Amino acid sequence: MPTVEEIRRILEGNGYNVQEEKRLRNDTGHQLRLTTGQVVNVFDKGTYNVQGKNPDPIKELLDRETQIALPEPRVQSHDGGQGRVVFVVYGHDREARNELEAMLRRWELEPLFLDQLPSEGMTLIEKLEAFTGQVRFGVVLATPDDEGHRAGHPDEKMYRARQNVVLELGMLLALLGRSKVAILIKNPDEMERPSDIQGLIYIHYKERVEEVKLQLAKEMNAQGLIINLDRL
Repeated sequence: MPTVEEIRRILEGNGYNVQEEKRLRNDTGHQLRLTTGQVVNVFDKGTYNVQGKNPDPIKELLDRETQIALPEPRVQSHDGGQGRVVFVVYGHDREARNELEAMLRRWELEPLFLDQLPSEGMTLIEKLEAFTGQVRFGVVLATPDDEGHRAGHPDEKMYRARQNVVLELGMLLALLGRSKVAILIKNPDEMERPSDIQGLIYIHYKERVEEVKLQLAKEMNAQGLIINLDRL
């Protein structure tokens, strides 16, 4: 699991200068702001993400130079000895993704992101299957990243989630079951639902993921993750 010191060494060793370093506002890690406009968030649990201007080259560099392993499932006595890993699926809304990650970490859960897993020659479905045994719950961020409508009916145009989000949602439902997957859908009046399957857990919010923290925590509690609702 890379530390902030290792990330800084990789960046500076490849010609990227760190302009500012500070603790994240939610105190879950460090933020490195580069002179080239990128922002690298390095979390205490050993994961990271890249934001800001042209983030892809930085992410590719860090992914290549570090070996990101699956977080160790945290064992809790109140949890029957089982892990507290939560799979997160998201599209292009980085702000929602980061907000959800911070919230899950406050709840002492381990968010797991598909794009941070080592490929090791595996396909998408193989990566999901490889880690499903340690995942207790799935959260899908359905944000208005794309637009679409029926062929010949442009008047029906609505926002929709990215196609990769819909694909990964379907795989999570198949691997975990409907009761263990929550779909957080932003501005539902303007978005089409990724699926009309009955019994799916849809949780609506308008601007911030924090709006639905109580409802999401209750769904997780129902699956045995045990989150203290009085401390939300």
